[in-house]
Amino acid sequence: MEITPGKAYGFFTDTSVCIGCKACEVACKAWNMLPGDAPKFGDGYDNTGGLNAQNWRAVRFIDNVPDTAVSAGQGKAWLMMSDVCKHCQRASCMEVCPTGALIRTEFDTVFIQPDVCNGCRNCISACPYGVIEMDEESKVAQKCTLCYDRLQGGMQPACAQACPTQSIQFGPLDELRGKAQQRVDALHSTGVSEARLYGASDDDVYGGLNAFFLLMDEPEAYNLPNKENAVLPSRNNERGYLTTLVTAVAAVVGGLIALRRRREPPPAPEPAAPPPSPKPDEAEVAA
Repeated sequence: MEITPGKAYGFFTDTSVCIGCKACEVACKAWNMLPGDAPKFGDGYDNTGGLNAQNWRAVRFIDNVPDTAVSAGQGKAWLMMSDVCKHCQRASCMEVCPTGALIRTEFDTVFIQPDVCNGCRNCISACPYGVIEMDEESKVAQKCTLCYDRLQGGMQPACAQACPTQSIQFGPLDELRGKAQQRVDALHSTGVSEARLYGASDDDVYGGLNAFFLLMDEPEAYNLPNKENAVLPSRNNERGYLTTLVTAVAAVVGGLIALRRRREPPPAPEPAAPPPSPKPDEAEVAA
């Protein structure tokens, strides 16, 4: 595949064929020299825990199997999903970065420049997917780069190359969207009505995602915001800007009024009232 700067690239992750092998996690850590975290086992089979500074790809294991037994042919499978930074078109992390450390590359991906990051953590708070975390050693924010260095060298990202089932597909966004729709149509034709795309269209969550997914259940099942609640923080929309502007103007006007009052001369003191006349003694009045 020829990778051309100036063209939008991304991931299409088909969760319906993910087998949970974690080859994507291993390849990501190997290429990006991430030491990873110590494995921790909880209530399920996931020993990664989620996306953070050391895990830029994380396979989720979601127990979708009912506790009660089901008859043959009516069983449900576990939901598996190789999660990653979504490289949102309307990336709130970019909007709140005070230093310009977060940029959109020539491949239309979101990249954190480590030498520009000042460690303020604004991007961590703003990210709706919780994919950014501060590296404890470098003290800068880290997340998936979509293998920016590999793209510059004409190579596809390590996770997509390592995936044995093509659950993770890399390519130009327009081509990936076409493949994704064909895959959904094929699943629907076989009776898998729950298959759906998440983040594939421009009017979808956060203006569309450069790393979008085919899900086998509602977004909430994967702990993803749906279209109704996928909104940017109020400070990043028109109403938020208007409120901030009105508040700022009111503060300036109030400050000018207070300054003017401080410069005005104090009012002259009022003349003191004369002391009251002494009352005559009762004995003098009687005489």
